[in-house]
Amino acid sequence: MRSRFAARPARLALAAVAAVALTATATATATADSKSSAARACVTKDLTFKLTTETQAGGYYLLTAKAKSGVTCYLKGVFPSASFGSAADTEVGPAEHAVSENVVLSGSTRAYAGINPKTTNNDFGKEFERIHLSVAGDEANSISLDLPDTALVDRPVATNWHADPADAVPFSG
Repeated sequence: MRSRFAARPARLALAAVAAVALTATATATATADSKSSAARACVTKDLTFKLTTETQAGGYYLLTAKAKSGVTCYLKGVFPSASFGSAADTEVGPAEHAVSENVVLSGSTRAYAGINPKTTNNDFGKEFERIHLSVAGDEANSISLDLPDTALVDRPVATNWHADPADAVPFSG
């Protein structure tokens, strides 16, 4: 009788150890697979930004993002978080109504977003010489960039991030 009860706890302990070992192995494998198969989402400090003036579509700013050396990450296919000042009416809204594909950045790969500072057809607006921007979701770590020229801002919009700069033209309409 005694040996039967003694053997049962030993078998349960062995089964528990095996379950823990299998769980640890599965977790380690899943973690390794997720790191190797997909880049992590970019945060503002992962990137360098460049802003240029473009004349297409009535004029806009082309924002170019590039991953810093040694960084591989992706930008979600949504518009960047940006504003020209601290007032709500200087915050950039979406120029597109759908989410685009994510853009993976590494090495020389770049992502592009177009920012139109003025979407109204009047002479009103506020003038700004800087833009504040961050990756959407990382607003606490925004940076400021000098604009290539003074911008008259009224209801600004931005495109989503795109792999091709031709897709980042913020057409009005």
